Amino acid sequence: MSWSFDWSWVEPTVAFLGLGVITLISRSFFMIPERELSMPDWLKRGLKYAPLAALTAVIAPELFMTQGEFIHTLRDARLPGALCAAAYYFWRRDILGTIVIGMAVYLPLHIGWGW
Repeated sequence: MSWSFDWSWVEPTVAFLGLGVITLISRSFFMIPERELSMPDWLKRGLKYAPLAALTAVIAPELFMTQGEFIHTLRDARLPGALCAAAYYFWRRDILGTIVIGMAVYLPLHIGWGW
């Protein structure tokens, strides 16, 4: 009788535990020091733009690309929807209205006309 042990569970378990430890350390890193860490002024100024940069990195590919390639036509409902939403935002500075206007332009073009 030969005994064979299946070790296929080891690698996923080590990866899972390692990722958990890395996540725990990186998320709690700001609580480790007893006093506030000083940052250079250039870093503080740069961190102000991090949310905008992250939002742009998420939205821009969704607006200008389809299935990993740039769109080749202006007949895409996302473009007029984004332009109208941006124009409304700069006019009124209202987030909810921006979403409503963008969707009010996008949905009829996409669903109604098949853009």
